[in-house]
Amino acid sequence: MKKRSAGLLLYRFREGALEFFLVHPGGPFWAKKDFGVWSIPKGEIDEGEDPLEAARREFEEETGFRPDGVFRELAPVRQRSGKVVLAWAVEGNCDPAAVRSNTFPLEWPPRSGRLVDVPEVDRAGWFDLETAKKKILEAQRALLAQLELFLQDSGKQR
Repeated sequence: MKKRSAGLLLYRFREGALEFFLVHPGGPFWAKKDFGVWSIPKGEIDEGEDPLEAARREFEEETGFRPDGVFRELAPVRQRSGKVVLAWAVEGNCDPAAVRSNTFPLEWPPRSGRLVDVPEVDRAGWFDLETAKKKILEAQRALLAQLELFLQDSGKQR
């Protein structure tokens, strides 16, 4: 069975413009990469876990925040690795400067035998649609488009 992840696409309206909350992966592999590597906060679904609860748990683990509100299910996307990402959009707000991520052990430098704790997320930010499209992983761009279309169709886009 292919791996599945669950995540939340947090959005807000600021001065009438739609913005998306994205996170940048932590660790030395990603340190100097920017375009095409940001993501929605997401992670693997535990065996028997409700996918929406997994998305909420992962968002909290990666950011320190637990959004509340109306969660709109988006169509799943398949990333280049084959992993399927289940996602929900929710309107909310949080301060990217206050993000506190969990960590994981990584052997660094490679083959050194030395383990260092690395944050899953090293930074976060709010981005307008055009910037978010450039920063987010290619497969996850479809999530932005789905939410934008839903907001336009429902008359919620300000």
